Amino acid sequence: AETVLITGANSPIGIGATTALRFCQEGARVALVYKRLSLPYDPERARLPGLDRYRLLLSDNAQAIERRLRETTEHYTIIEQDITAPGAAQRIFDRVEERLGTVEVLVNNAAEYAEQGDTILHITEDVIDRTFDVNVKATLLMIKEFVARRGDYGRIVNLSTDAAQAFPGQIAYGASKATTEAFTRSIAVEVGHLGITVNAVAPGPTQTGYISEEQEAALLPDIPLDRVGQPEDIADAILFLASARASWLTGQVIQVSGGHAL
Repeated sequence: AETVLITGANSPIGIGATTALRFCQEGARVALVYKRLSLPYDPERARLPGLDRYRLLLSDNAQAIERRLRETTEHYTIIEQDITAPGAAQRIFDRVEERLGTVEVLVNNAAEYAEQGDTILHITEDVIDRTFDVNVKATLLMIKEFVARRGDYGRIVNLSTDAAQAFPGQIAYGASKATTEAFTRSIAVEVGHLGITVNAVAPGPTQTGYISEEQEAALLPDIPLDRVGQPEDIADAILFLASARASWLTGQVIQVSGGHAL
């Protein structure tokens, strides 16, 4: 059984948690890393999909996902850790190796974005720094640690976004994900001889709690397959890239978007 490490996994209906459950169902040992966020939300509005519901989900301390993992396997561990903290990658890998053994699959799902102020007229140093600290610097340090501790086999799957090449309204976020796609290709070339593949999944609009009914109605005309994504759609692509069936596939960015942003 493989040991899989997934970052950004506390929302019980998020891509990270859904992917973790899929790996568990396939018999993998799974380690989840999460950072609990405390953002203000309106409990009444949080009953329906939208920003308040999304904020509520991100305030979860991973208990909901732990209950579901426990029903499937005893081979899991959950770590609360800000991946941008100094030395975080080393501490995370130490704990996972101690509990589950050498990590063979790394899924870099943790991401930072600004809810507002990520336009060229309003962007600040703080927004740029926070976004790139998580999406680029911390992710690269997780990959570095993974490669340093590898066996003779490895799978790295990075998360981008289908709009990475042009994301007006999300300047720093889009740029950080375009960077992710660039280093996915670069690292794939560097580590191929080690038996490690490096690929990225670029989701389109995926319902992880944040898409309101109004937003969904506005999005559908731009999605050829006529529905928003579900976390399972993204998890399926990640599992494929981590599998033996993708053994000669590296340096690729796969848009899982129903045709959105083509």
